[in-house]
Amino acid sequence: MVRVIQVGLGLWGLNWAEEVFPQVPDAEIVALVDPSDDALERARAVLGVEPGRCYHGLAEAAAAAPADLVVATVRTQAHHPVVMEALSLGLHALVEKPFASTLAEAREMIASADNRGRVLMVNQNYRFHPAPIYVAGLVAREALGPVNMVSVDFRRHGPSQGYRYWDMPHPLLADMSIHHFDLMRMVLGSNPKRVSCRTWNPGNTPFVHDPLGVATIEFEDETMVSYRGSWISGGENTPWAGEWSMDCGEGEIWWTSRDQSAGRPPGPDRVTIKRLGEAATEPALPIVALADRAGALNAMLTALATGTPPPRFSSGRDNIMSLALVESSILSASRRGDWVEVAELLG
Repeated sequence: MVRVIQVGLGLWGLNWAEEVFPQVPDAEIVALVDPSDDALERARAVLGVEPGRCYHGLAEAAAAAPADLVVATVRTQAHHPVVMEALSLGLHALVEKPFASTLAEAREMIASADNRGRVLMVNQNYRFHPAPIYVAGLVAREALGPVNMVSVDFRRHGPSQGYRYWDMPHPLLADMSIHHFDLMRMVLGSNPKRVSCRTWNPGNTPFVHDPLGVATIEFEDETMVSYRGSWISGGENTPWAGEWSMDCGEGEIWWTSRDQSAGRPPGPDRVTIKRLGEAATEPALPIVALADRAGALNAMLTALATGTPPPRFSSGRDNIMSLALVESSILSASRRGDWVEVAELLG
């Protein structure tokens, strides 16, 4: 049993406590932490937790409730201070995406975890779904030959679908595209080399900052990816993982994942394979016992139990490449689409 202190009980953090932890019985929440009295009161009412397990600060909780792991479900700006405090207390840390507000903060967290021999993981929950797992295997063994180019489209209408963070800087790139950029790295088995990006806000939206963006990304294996994303699309929604078309030397792979929308049951992941000269087929996909955030949490527990990161484990050291792609895209957009070398930001 891994003893967990959860820090952050806003709407998303409360959802973690309600929906994710019950799926992973080997994780036991021994304390809940939030500086807000209202958040703690709401958590006590919803979860039925006794007041003695609720605290305003992490150090106070750790002193009262011995633990192994901190799960940080706080806003991005709080990731760095919460994780640094957890590591200083000798605790492992699983932090929500995006990893950090800046690459400098991410580097500091990685160095602290390394120096203390603690495990640091970033929740990249889209990795733990059948379609990307299956497609990553196809690409790795070049089942349809090498991948030449990839197109990824993401479309959602935030104003009508409960999106609340209207004043968030970079609501597309930092809040949403991080998922798609991380999946690109996982599925291609390669890291980004450079990016050209444009973002914009047409002005008739509740977003303060840019909800629309396009990017061209070149990977180290020379694969080119064309990316389009929208938080204000009036068209048909894509699943949350987007719609992917992968043009290969011997055919095409089309796939999508995480088809979840409020008010209806989740749709299944889908993969379609079209080989040259053959009819399209939809293969059976692997069964993922623990998907999404539960899969990420279980991967963390596996790493702690075995001392070895399992497949698709997004360590801080690995995830800094996904964050670097986000930061490079933001920089390119600020330069009106100029190419930015990812290595520039990594130093």
